[in-house]
Amino acid sequence: MADLAVTELSQQLRDAINRLETREGLERVGTVTRIGDGVAWIHGLRSAGYSEVLEIETASGVVEAFALNLMEDEIGAVLLGSDARVSAGDTVRLKGEVLSVPVGPELLGRVVNPLGEPLDGGPAIKTTQTGLIEREAIGVMGRKHVHEPMMTGIMAIDAMFPIGRGQRELIIGDRQTGKTAIALDTMINQARQKTGVVNVYVAIGQKLSKVARLVETLKREGVMDQTIIVATGPADPASLLYLAPYAGTAMGEYFRDNAQHALMIYDDLTKHAVAYRQMSLLLRRPPGREAYPGDVFYLHSRLLERSAKLSDELGAGSLTALPIIETQAGDISAYIPTNVISITDGQIFMETDLFYQGIRPAISAGLSVSRVGGDAQTKAVKSVSGNLKLGLSQFRELASFAQFGSDLDAVTKSQIDRGQRLTEMLKQAQYQPMSVWEQVASIHAISEGCFDSVAVAKIKDAQAATLTTLWSEHKDAMRQLNRGDAKLEADSDVAKLIRKVAKSAAKGFEE
Repeated sequence: MADLAVTELSQQLRDAINRLETREGLERVGTVTRIGDGVAWIHGLRSAGYSEVLEIETASGVVEAFALNLMEDEIGAVLLGSDARVSAGDTVRLKGEVLSVPVGPELLGRVVNPLGEPLDGGPAIKTTQTGLIEREAIGVMGRKHVHEPMMTGIMAIDAMFPIGRGQRELIIGDRQTGKTAIALDTMINQARQKTGVVNVYVAIGQKLSKVARLVETLKREGVMDQTIIVATGPADPASLLYLAPYAGTAMGEYFRDNAQHALMIYDDLTKHAVAYRQMSLLLRRPPGREAYPGDVFYLHSRLLERSAKLSDELGAGSLTALPIIETQAGDISAYIPTNVISITDGQIFMETDLFYQGIRPAISAGLSVSRVGGDAQTKAVKSVSGNLKLGLSQFRELASFAQFGSDLDAVTKSQIDRGQRLTEMLKQAQYQPMSVWEQVASIHAISEGCFDSVAVAKIKDAQAATLTTLWSEHKDAMRQLNRGDAKLEADSDVAKLIRKVAKSAAKGFEE
């Protein structure tokens, strides 16, 4: 009896299924059910994939969006532009492609938005290739250890917290402490040293006047020809701010995958996280700590994991990342700073107090670290900078005792005196990156006590006099040193020459 009932029930189900009217195209065509704040909710489109491009047919033309929320009965799509033209009832179709941007050498020297459209008033950019906005990071076997230096030209960084090609080094600190200046000097140094590294600068929600000044500076310094700028302003929709770093990374990956080297600068990922929070809350995703969605860590980790040094089999190209994070009152224990610190291979911490004391770049020796760059540090710089970080950290600890002057014992007083001169030496003006030989000569001279008799205020003058004499009278030796591929032995002829010239220069600036 039971078997008969089951048979009848299954037959009834089959009949009901056969009587169902099939709605053709529901997988590829949908309808906007509601719209607001740059987010469209769409019924249908069952075959849509994550980050797939959608075309909304409005009365005044087609508006593009991309799918971000994929739910059982509807899709949450983020519009690529204003939502003023879109209204409920508009038809939506799948474009049949995942979100991508134009990539290639044609973008060099241009300022573009995250969709690859020019913002600099120049002609339209015609490229032969596109790169996926979202792309899986290279696996472990496709990578090689970081072993080539990415010289910033900033002595404090190259000596104490070196960066290698393929590394991700976070620049973190409060607003107006010189974070962008470090990234800018690094870009300028690539052009000055003729490294061939392509710069990709991503401005996320930055004032467009700041971007314009940056472009002018890069043109003046002769760097713009090897630079791509992806710019978004505060007035741009959150969708463009969200896409900007991924679009820039896709452009950088083109060079990495073609056996070249690229440097990514994300300025800054704090604004990127805020844009993603805005989009997520509009998409009704549950908020977590500090109202950010739970996947904000994944947002940045999948972005930064795309920076890598590739294996020889894949062409040995590299993509180096310098993400920037802005803190509030030096709080590095906040949600986004701790997230990005744990993703990256080290951080350069900019200290507000040092900045206002006139120590610029205002790099904290105690809180900054490079976890892999030591393997890539040039041998020449490495051989002279061994005790630099320790000496500077100890001095910062003892600095508060400097006011007691003669009450200190000889060892402490010596440490403070050397620390004061070292701090002064590490000061560096913006747009003046230093080459390898200049860094090696400066560090060796001060470490060996050649400037101990020089007044602290005149250390930079003594350094400049030393470097001028070395270059004008011993150019060949300095060119050899500039290659950086050999250690500077303390008893070598070059080391003796540096000490001799430095001591001679110091006599003109004694206290």
